[in-house]
Amino acid sequence: MSAGFRISQPCGTRSTTLPPFHKLAVRFSSHSLSPVVPARLIFIHVDPTAVSLQQMVLFGQNPSQGTLLKASQFLAEELPVRLAHRVKELDELPHNLSVMPSIKKVKNWYAQSFEHPSSPHGARSGEVALPESTPNPSLEPLSDGYTNLSHGLDGGGNGNGTNGFNKLRLRVPMERRYYASTNRTDWPPEVQDYNKRFTKLLEHIKSRHDPTVTTVAQGVLEWKRSQNARHIGHDIQAWLDRFYMSRIGIRFLIGQHVALNTQLAHEDYVGIICTKANVHDIVQEAIENARFNLTFPYVPGHLSHIVFELLKNSLRAVVERFGVDKEDHFPPIKVVVVEGKEDITIKISDEGGGIPRSAIPLIWTYMYTTMEGQRIDQDFQASDFKAPMAGFGYGLPLSRLYARYFGGDLRLIAMDGFGTDVYIHLNRLSSSREPLP
Repeated sequence: MSAGFRISQPCGTRSTTLPPFHKLAVRFSSHSLSPVVPARLIFIHVDPTAVSLQQMVLFGQNPSQGTLLKASQFLAEELPVRLAHRVKELDELPHNLSVMPSIKKVKNWYAQSFEHPSSPHGARSGEVALPESTPNPSLEPLSDGYTNLSHGLDGGGNGNGTNGFNKLRLRVPMERRYYASTNRTDWPPEVQDYNKRFTKLLEHIKSRHDPTVTTVAQGVLEWKRSQNARHIGHDIQAWLDRFYMSRIGIRFLIGQHVALNTQLAHEDYVGIICTKANVHDIVQEAIENARFNLTFPYVPGHLSHIVFELLKNSLRAVVERFGVDKEDHFPPIKVVVVEGKEDITIKISDEGGGIPRSAIPLIWTYMYTTMEGQRIDQDFQASDFKAPMAGFGYGLPLSRLYARYFGGDLRLIAMDGFGTDVYIHLNRLSSSREPLP
């Protein structure tokens, strides 16, 4: 084993298991911290680090065991920060939402993942800086440098930290921690073994959180029934935006790391990121006559989710307006794709009767739906993309979060009595960092 490199165990133990996320992440921090301070309390005062697609692609293009170890170190710092913020919010939700059984279940999942054994430590190598990421243009920046996910809504505290103590910076800048490459090539077998074990651990954590979206939806439904509430308020809406945006980010980071460690190399993919994501291929199943061939770096699963939800809404609107017996005379649903300098824009147009102007503010609200019979089995365990969320009013707000995650947006214009145009804006520059809550 080369001088200067070791994978050490926590002091006082010879165990081969990996130490908890938070214990190792504290060791990585650039300041010494008192051991009497509870770990979760420390991490809720640390800002999460936003990454961009460009950074992820540059890092993962030719990964070695050393760069994968560095990625593990980054996740060992980053995941407990994001998990701790979510546990804190789940404990402090407004209007007694925190006491709902399904919300308690989700909080326990996040707490378990925070305490889960994990994390590499002790390895160091040369540092390679990545290009600067740019602020996400889809959301307004706050004066203190944070991103406003709630657009002025009162979220009751979003975990960003707006007082002096919450702004404490415990870690070095992103560009000095997320490595594009390492100088050494003689990584010992312990590194490869560690990378395999760490990857399996992340897979287990990701699986634990598969039913989170449906379980939170069930929790909000429990709250609505307990309060006899027809709609949720702005504060709960703002929290759901923050919570689900954070979830998208956590699952993206874990999914990317797992893919880099487990998937065979492919010239068009870096982990789960397709460097030549083909819009035509993604929507071809629904629109057979599309005639475009635009490619750019993107996560196909995100775009597929957005397009599926929007096409499903358009199809349902057309069928309900004209009747199932008029199938041969349905007006077409049109998809137009335009390549601009900054964005790739997808326009989906239908003649499904549009939306009344009074209902437009409600369409981005979770749990707003015209369908009856909202219910999800408490034991349902499917992941986001497989969950039967029709009728829960989650399609549009979640699709907008997926679009905004890497600097895009989702906008809707309706003509009541005729139809609806929906615009998906995708940032083709790939340099926008995550709009972290």
